[in-house]
Parts: sequence; C-alpha cells; structure tokens
Amino acid sequence: MWEEMTRLGRGGHRTGRVGRPVVLPPPLRAWLAPIAVLAALVVVVLGALYTGDSRPGGVDARVWAAVDGAGPAWRRVALATDFLGEPVGAAVLVGAAVTACLLLRTPRAAVLVVAGAGLTVGTTRLLKPLVGRTIHGDDNLAYPSGHTAFLTAFALVAALLAAGRFGLGRAAGAALVFGAGLAAGAAMGWAQVALGAHYPTDTIGGCCTALAVIPATAWLVDRTADRMEDSGRRERR
Repeated sequence: MWEEMTRLGRGGHRTGRVGRPVVLPPPLRAWLAPIAVLAALVVVVLGALYTGDSRPGGVDARVWAAVDGAGPAWRRVALATDFLGEPVGAAVLVGAAVTACLLLRTPRAAVLVVAGAGLTVGTTRLLKPLVGRTIHGDDNLAYPSGHTAFLTAFALVAALLAAGRFGLGRAAGAALVFGAGLAAGAAMGWAQVALGAHYPTDTIGGCCTALAVIPATAWLVDRTADRMEDSGRRERR
C-alpha cells in the first residue's frame, strides 16, 4: 500500500511518498497548476489571433517602436542573450545544469532539465506550422518564439529545483518560480524583438508555452520516477 502524502522532507516540503525527493513539491502545485492552464489559454488565443498572419499587430507595432533604435552596446547585449537560445548556447546551459544535478545526486532534477527543455522547444516547433505566422518572408515561422520558450523553461526548472532544495514555502516558492520565468522570458523576448527576429507577441507566446509545459513535465517526471521505484521494490521482494 502506498503511504499517504503527509510526511515532510528537508526544509518542510512534502516529498510525496515517504523519503522521496520530488521536483514539483506539493505546496507549489496549487499555485503552478492554474498558472499553467492560464498560460496555455494565452498561447491558444494568441495563436488563433495571428494564424496565417505576416504583419505585426497593434501591440507589436507599439512595442517595436519603443524598442527600435537601441545603440550598438544594447545590440551586443541582445546578441549575447540570443546566443543562450541557440543550439550551442542551449546545450552549454543544459549540460552544465545536468552536471550540477548529477553531482548533487538528484537524478530526477537532471531528467527534468533535459525533458523540460526538450518538450518546451518541441512544443513550439509543433505549434509554428499550425499557426503559420511568418516574419521576414514566408519561410520564417514566428509564433511562438522558441528562443524565449527555452530560456523561460530553463529558468523555471532552475527555480523549481532551488525552491525544493532550500525548502521555500508555498508563496515564496511560487513567487521565485514565476518571477524567474517572467524575468528570463522578458530578457529573451526583448532580445528577439530588438534583433528583429520575432514580433513581441511571439515572445509572449513562447514564454507562456514554457509556463504551461514545465509544471506538467515536472509532475510527469515525479509520477514516472515514483512508479519505477515502486516497481523496483516489488521486484526485489
């Protein structure tokens, strides 16, 4: 029989079944679940609004006008930020995070880093041809922004793991996770708009894609790991 999820882990966090560290602490689920649902709705609504479009909307035009004219120094910052979403930069970030997780002996966290980033970017690639929004030509699918989705996802995962490791409470943990995701999404979103690579609404869609995918992925990682551990225990008996 599975024991009830009532024992507390290090830092006061419930760990699911007794003694099992989780990547999505139960105190955060009540906060992140509605955020994920709302983010998914935003992705769908924006995608429906800009299906087959190849021009900026009213919001896009106003944001673009505000960002336009950044000097060379800011452009270098934008290029450096953009690199974090490129294949090489993303691989470096993911590789470093996985290495840190393994050194800390948290294999679930390592799985979440890889699965979270992969599923988030994969979702943007599936959505792009479905929405069909383009920029700078018919071959450049724009919505949602994969760069923004990746960096947001990476920040969300890092914040989730930090919240669990340091035993943050429900409000503090949710604030850290949500704040980290928004900050990363805003930084990469600004870079994409400043470089002319995406419409501003593309970056909102990318950020919201990560906010929708990461909590679900973390829950799935925990459920799968729990079942594997239960199965291993039964086989050893």
